[in-house]
Amino acid sequence: MKNFIETKRLILCEATLEDSEFFYTLLNSPNWIEFIGDKGVRTQEDAKQYIQSNLIDSYQKNGYGLLTMSLKESKKPIGICGFVRRDYLNSPDIGFAILPEHEGKGYTTEACEAIINYGKTELKLQTILGITTLENTKSRNLLTKIGLFEIGNLQPEKNKREFLLFSTKKATQTE
Repeated sequence: MKNFIETKRLILCEATLEDSEFFYTLLNSPNWIEFIGDKGVRTQEDAKQYIQSNLIDSYQKNGYGLLTMSLKESKKPIGICGFVRRDYLNSPDIGFAILPEHEGKGYTTEACEAIINYGKTELKLQTILGITTLENTKSRNLLTKIGLFEIGNLQPEKNKREFLLFSTKKATQTE
């Protein structure tokens, strides 16, 4: 995986354990808790464990993962964007989250467009999926804006929530 992806205003790069303060803040932000879920990250050490087991391990195992999204000028991390490999999906899905104070400025759209391009050109992904809850209209709108189509509902066995499933293909996830 490329160490970083650059856009007009952002740099997306692999997370490191030194990003624990940022991840602690992001994973405890109101939108993360509401729409993604409480990951039980209560300390900097918890944040480091989250980074290792959910991000760094994915880079090593899958060749991709969620990347830290930082402002190009200040290098300040403001969100994450990248691909997630889920055992209940046949293709990687795009994931994203941003700190509340940076919402509504187009950063997540910019990052997602770059990640989709990277997935298609560099990773040679044939299908890219996206999942979100019915209530998360911002994420639903963003997935549509970046070229994904709503193709159905999904309720993973271990999850109480039902998700909307999106895909870069208009057909089903098994194609």
